[in-house]
Amino acid sequence: MRGKVSMADSPTWFGRWLGDGGLRARVITAAVLAPLAIAGVLFLPSTWFALGFGGVLCYAIWEWTRVIGFRGRPLRAAAVLVNGSIMAALLLLDPAAWLLPIAWIGVVWWCLAIFWLRAFAFGSAPTRRNREMKMLVGSAMVVPAWVAAWLIHREPSAGPWWMLFVLMLIWVADVSAYFAGRRFGQHKLAPRISPGKTREGVYGALAGTIAFAALAGWLIEPVPVGHGLLVLLATVTVLFSIVGDLFESLIKRQSNLKDSGSLLPGHGGMLDRIDSVLSALPIFVCGRYLIGL
Repeated sequence: MRGKVSMADSPTWFGRWLGDGGLRARVITAAVLAPLAIAGVLFLPSTWFALGFGGVLCYAIWEWTRVIGFRGRPLRAAAVLVNGSIMAALLLLDPAAWLLPIAWIGVVWWCLAIFWLRAFAFGSAPTRRNREMKMLVGSAMVVPAWVAAWLIHREPSAGPWWMLFVLMLIWVADVSAYFAGRRFGQHKLAPRISPGKTREGVYGALAGTIAFAALAGWLIEPVPVGHGLLVLLATVTVLFSIVGDLFESLIKRQSNLKDSGSLLPGHGGMLDRIDSVLSALPIFVCGRYLIGL
């Protein structure tokens, strides 16, 4: 008599999912966090949204200090305090003429990060100078992303919807890359940095990006003339989100760490969850200003 086949042994996708503890944890965590993030983006006033997102980024800086090798809690707390104070000062003073240039600092930084990814060993030695350099990098990652998020969220009318567009763009790309990589992945994207990522995963992310941007952009604010530019901007944004993901992976690899923390089951730390968002936000916001959308 044939024995019973468990769902974990089933050849169906659902059976494989039940047997994949890592994926299951990721999905459950995302199912809890995504509604909270969406509600915060859509229903919080821009000032409260900026405060909440600033708190998330301060926690990410706390994790970043661990990743780059800071061990003393007072020093790590000081780094969080400095970055938090910068964001708080900008929120209180609201220097309108400074905000977009600060977002552009993020664009410049993430372009430079591409060269760092190519120079794999750059900054890898656990020296004080390298740790200080990486701490400055942490500020270049976090503060421009916060400014970009605040700028887009407080736009009249559709600002919160555009902020949600960026987040969902990254989520769609992430999910598309995951399943395309699992199904078709053959060629490693950056084996020395992140062995699990494949070129096929990137192609899947771009396919998901184009489909999502074409539909969601039209629903938020129909712009027939600029619609193709929006899809192009979304594609560039996702490419830079991959740069953000790879850069964090590189720094973790230099420090012999798998995750930035253990806050989020299936995802690792907060920084592991938002590394793509940090690079995507300045690119998308500054890109919109450039193309007039």
